[in-house]
Amino acid sequence: MVLSPNLFSRLLVAAVGLPLVLGMVWLGGWWLFVLAAVVGVVALHEYYAMTRPLRPILIAGYLGLLLTLIAQEAGGLTWVGGGLFTTFALAFLLKGAATTKQSATVSVGATMLGVAWIALGLVYLLALRDLPERGRLCAFTVLLAVWAGDTLAFAVGRLVGRHKLAPTVSPGKTWEGLVAGTVATVFVTFVALYDTRHEFLSIGQAVLLGLALAVAAPLGDLFESLVKRDMGVKDSGHLLAGHGGVLDRIDAQLFAAIAAFYVIVAFDKL
Repeated sequence: MVLSPNLFSRLLVAAVGLPLVLGMVWLGGWWLFVLAAVVGVVALHEYYAMTRPLRPILIAGYLGLLLTLIAQEAGGLTWVGGGLFTTFALAFLLKGAATTKQSATVSVGATMLGVAWIALGLVYLLALRDLPERGRLCAFTVLLAVWAGDTLAFAVGRLVGRHKLAPTVSPGKTWEGLVAGTVATVFVTFVALYDTRHEFLSIGQAVLLGLALAVAAPLGDLFESLVKRDMGVKDSGHLLAGHGGVLDRIDAQLFAAIAAFYVIVAFDKL
């Protein structure tokens, strides 16, 4: 079997990027914060480039994202709302001083959407890593399970996919790929957490976590596809050559990290 260029590109990016990301997750703390800040700024830049016709307020967005991440790393989730509010307040003030004719509602809304979407997803990845019990394992599990599910869904969809999942939003996604991705996500989650089944998450809880990831990750992917379709672009950027942009690679993780955090909270594992 000959690998398609897109699948080969996915595997190449994973081979280079995954060890770096996992290394930073292993170190945690401000090391992971630096990675999250760099990835977040690049992803937000791609989002603002896509939504340029909506006139997002760039300075407010970049500062808001960084302040939101700093709030999480320095003070935890209690302070994250302050970073988001700073984005809103600064966007409002700068829009009031601007001379552009774009609607304030549209401009401020586009600014806030980017920060809330990208910053919150990264915040909850940091929060997962900071869990007092098994934080490193939880973060690794989410990253690896979502990556495995996304890769297998793409491969199976290309090879045997016949039934479109969301043809008007993302024509390339299929039900066959979704099923394969779900199996891969649940399996990786189960394997990653199996050794801790008697002291952390039971087998049933691990499977439920895998299912939550299997639902949240494709929704994150579809959400970005909807934004791109709305703005008339194919990829969020070209930083990764034919692989698209950074936002194209983290869209599923942004939703999955939030879902994972609250599933683990529901299991009273903080």
